[in-house]
Amino acid sequence: MFENRIYKTEIGGKVVSVEVGKYAQQSCGSCIVKCGETVVMINANMSEKPREGVDFLPLSVDYEEKMYAVGKIPGGFKRREGKPSDNAILVSRLIDRPLRPLFPKNFYNDVIIIATVLSVDPDCPPEPLAMLGSSIALSISEIPFMGPTGSVIVGLVNGKFVINPDSSEQALSRMHLVVSGTKDAIMMVEAGAEEVSEEEMLDAIMFAHNEIKNQVKFQEDIIKEIGKTKFVIPELDDKLINLKNMVNEFSYDIIKSALDTTDNKTRKENLEKVYKTVHEKFSDFEDYFSFIDNEIYNITKFLVRKRTLEQGIRIDGRKFNEIRPIWCEVGLLPRVHGSGVFTRGLTQVLTTATLGTFSDIQKLDGIEPEEEKRYMHHYNMPAYSTGEARSLKSPGRREIGHGALAERALLPVIPSETDFPYSIRTVTEVLSSNGSTSQAAVCGSCLALMDAGVPIKAPVSGIAMGLMKDDTNNKVVVLSDIQGEEDFFGDMDFKVAGTKNGITAIQMDIKIKGIDRNILSMALEQSKQGRAFILEKMLETLPEPRKELSKYASKILVFDIDPTKIGDVVGKNGKIINKIIEQTGVKIELEDDGKVFIASPDIEACNMAKQIIINIVSTPQKGQQFEGVVTKITSFGAFIEFAFNKEGMIHISKLSTERVEKVEDVLQVNDKVKIEILNIDEKGRIDLKLIQKIK
Repeated sequence: MFENRIYKTEIGGKVVSVEVGKYAQQSCGSCIVKCGETVVMINANMSEKPREGVDFLPLSVDYEEKMYAVGKIPGGFKRREGKPSDNAILVSRLIDRPLRPLFPKNFYNDVIIIATVLSVDPDCPPEPLAMLGSSIALSISEIPFMGPTGSVIVGLVNGKFVINPDSSEQALSRMHLVVSGTKDAIMMVEAGAEEVSEEEMLDAIMFAHNEIKNQVKFQEDIIKEIGKTKFVIPELDDKLINLKNMVNEFSYDIIKSALDTTDNKTRKENLEKVYKTVHEKFSDFEDYFSFIDNEIYNITKFLVRKRTLEQGIRIDGRKFNEIRPIWCEVGLLPRVHGSGVFTRGLTQVLTTATLGTFSDIQKLDGIEPEEEKRYMHHYNMPAYSTGEARSLKSPGRREIGHGALAERALLPVIPSETDFPYSIRTVTEVLSSNGSTSQAAVCGSCLALMDAGVPIKAPVSGIAMGLMKDDTNNKVVVLSDIQGEEDFFGDMDFKVAGTKNGITAIQMDIKIKGIDRNILSMALEQSKQGRAFILEKMLETLPEPRKELSKYASKILVFDIDPTKIGDVVGKNGKIINKIIEQTGVKIELEDDGKVFIASPDIEACNMAKQIIINIVSTPQKGQQFEGVVTKITSFGAFIEFAFNKEGMIHISKLSTERVEKVEDVLQVNDKVKIEILNIDEKGRIDLKLIQKIK
């Protein structure tokens, strides 16, 4: 039997317990993390040896949302959990990103981390517990993980930072910031914010790091007590060491020559020739081409970094803070509600905006407290954007992550439902990719929204910052608007989006063992300057949202009625509302609180339907005039249905100023008439007067 151990600490004023040894005993590392009534189980496992031919770390992280954790039965025919929700994928990425840089080089065994959410307390978010538990599970296992790491969510409530805010604090917070790191440095940052300043964001990140240090100390004590001996990675044998040296000696100068150009296409062609030349030279080592290719990559990376750090020359010849050439275009798709193209160097995106009605809001079926989403952004990156010949596939984790980042960046400037009663979907198609497509998506989305006439609160631009750091001489370079190779060969991908007033979204990935406050401060300040430059270029194309919506977009009227009158509008089996829709051609949506949405590209039809509904729910008044239909003829008068659900009678004497012998001489059943209310008696019976027949 395994010994059950429970460790406790305090995070953000709440007690967090970690239980080890009682459950999932065959995993390399396993723990259950609890806070309040939130319970998350994390298991980490490693394959015995690498798969043949694998020359990278095959790390896989799955964050499993179990619907029973919030007392729900899953939807769908099978009534069981299906593929991961977008939220689960995004949390899986959050767990993965700070852990991945902390595995040794040349470690290629499969590593699988599964975080299963077993119970959720709305005041204790499960995400930071899953992130903490993943570090613990790896750290106490034999898996060669160079942690531990700590992780927290930071909110900004009434000017004060809050660790792992509860549901009420989240509702008030101007920021949702997730930070992970080691005791020495920051490893990962992800944030959405309501135009928070660079200084506030930096202070929040460092506030989080203080809490992270406490988490790391807590884990170190656990590791000392129950940590297993780490797996030792086999050293390269003499044959591979000799091959490595030979490849270095042969290829160093030809790679250096191949990189001696600022043109991306030429450089790519030169490097393709390098690989071919090296393969021909070492044809006797065909079984080791994967190893050889990895060495070519390492030499290329070394030379690019050396040139940047020592000579101050970027791979395309730009200055460190220089932005690639930008051009923009809007309104290129005539039938689309809004469209924008954003081009920066060889990175180009096309974004469209579609305006829908309230029924088009996305319904969320997951464990997160949000049940619907009014603004949606979707990101697609087909293979042709990088010149590759691959068929289309459904969006992967990267596409979902980039889409969520751009959505988060624009969400703070989307007008309220009261001010703009539409659901909104933007879709970014990456046409050409060479770095920073997610931030191009931010810019393209902003242009598309303005082209669609969405009255956004402020325009938003985005930029991706890079970093190259040489620990031997403490040389640090921050790069603005990184392109693909600077991302691959650099140490950081730091995406920042915002308005001229502040930050709306951040995402930072680190490939080294973290960065400190000084580097963060440099990157934030340089990104602010870059965002301002990019925004200026965007506004030269379209300075403000269009005053009118596309003629193809539905016009929406929103008004309130007495909730007790909803049944009168709907009618038995929907008879009344369907009749209004048939007569006017509009789309009508009713909410339980009495809010009414009427949508149609024809504003006159919207107004007609609105007036009909107002007539239905209003109490008739003497002197009011309506249009109606004759439903019944008697010897003493005609019965008229008006306002769809009201009925009155025109006495034969009120059909004309002249004497009428028979009602049928004036009216027939189904005649359309215009009438006026003469009187309403104490029993609610309505006397009418004929004004005219309607032909």
